[in-house]
Amino acid sequence: MNISLSGNVYPPSAFYFKVVIGPPAGLSADTSFQEVSGIETEMEVESVVEGGENRFVRQLPKGIKHPNLSLKRGIAPLTSPLVVWCKSTLESGFNLAIKPLPVLVYLMNEDKLPIRGWSFDSAYPLKWEVESFGSTKNEVAIEKIILSYTVSMRII
Repeated sequence: MNISLSGNVYPPSAFYFKVVIGPPAGLSADTSFQEVSGIETEMEVESVVEGGENRFVRQLPKGIKHPNLSLKRGIAPLTSPLVVWCKSTLESGFNLAIKPLPVLVYLMNEDKLPIRGWSFDSAYPLKWEVESFGSTKNEVAIEKIILSYTVSMRII
């Protein structure tokens, strides 16, 4: 059941999203993805046994952790700005400086307006993978790009 809240359909669909990498004139023209995952925040805790009272274990906050951001799409040509960025980062043998870029992920509504967004600062490619090929499959060849980011994920 979808309920309209101030013009928005609730709950929103998960298939209409937009990814922006780098400044607006940067890699954004090359960022159509089939799937985005890893948008997650988790608090790490430390278990501490209460002194003198062994029946109780306290969970004390330790820190916040975020998994890597995973992007999947059909294999792009080698001239793709995102492929060039991945190649220069992962295949340069550290001869070139890693160029971190901001990444924004937006969940869109039916009017092409963002409902919610997530910002990932100083992202850079950690892994660039081509999913397996199979002679019995009738699917698009998929590449998966795993990004690390150094500043906490923010909901915008």
